[in-house]
Amino acid sequence: MNLNLTDKIIIVTEGAKGIGEGIVHALAAEGAIPVIIGRSGADNLKVVDAIKAKGLKVDHIIAELSRPEECEKAVKEVTERYGRIDGLINNADINDGVRLESGDHESFMASLHKNVVHYYLMAQHTLPALKISKGVILNIIQKTSGTGQGNVSGDTASNGAPNALTREWAVELLKYDIRVNAVVITEPGISPAENEPAISPDNRIITIEEIANAVVFLLSERSSHTTGQLIHVGGGSVG
Repeated sequence: MNLNLTDKIIIVTEGAKGIGEGIVHALAAEGAIPVIIGRSGADNLKVVDAIKAKGLKVDHIIAELSRPEECEKAVKEVTERYGRIDGLINNADINDGVRLESGDHESFMASLHKNVVHYYLMAQHTLPALKISKGVILNIIQKTSGTGQGNVSGDTASNGAPNALTREWAVELLKYDIRVNAVVITEPGISPAENEPAISPDNRIITIEEIANAVVFLLSERSSHTTGQLIHVGGGSVG
């Protein structure tokens, strides 16, 4: 299926590993130009080199998104290089183990800055460009935002916020024809809490490729009337 993403400029935060890397590969395969925003230049370049070796397009910018000024700088660099932004994928997330029982104000606030504040700032800074392109914002959310896990207050709060913001932004940005959706995921691979594979209710391991395919579809015009939705990619697992 041609998703008409050729040469679309799509920002992918934390696009150099895990789910973000899978999304970047899927976007490049569809002819888009994904721009990885990540803190490690070495990690970014591994993905960039692998994609360019296939003759596909990709770019990257080094930024530490827990620092507000670097969110603004990263978006400015993308705009200066390409003159447009067609989509933003908020994906960066760190499960830092901030608990209720043993946590404190400082660690909890730091967790919010690592995991959710940059979702807001990246959306805000890309908004002028997205108004012009009538682009798309897509938030990646862990299913613990609706289920809990235990001992992850910071991460759960950080995932719950984009859950609500997805619907809030969708309503606010309707007048600009900007679509805002979220993909709610069961983390692929090994569950750190149980040291077991992340098995979905349909009794198999969820793949990064399955998550990436859903994300790419929601970025495309094939989902042109879909906004304000929390799409669960988890074989029947819901929050």
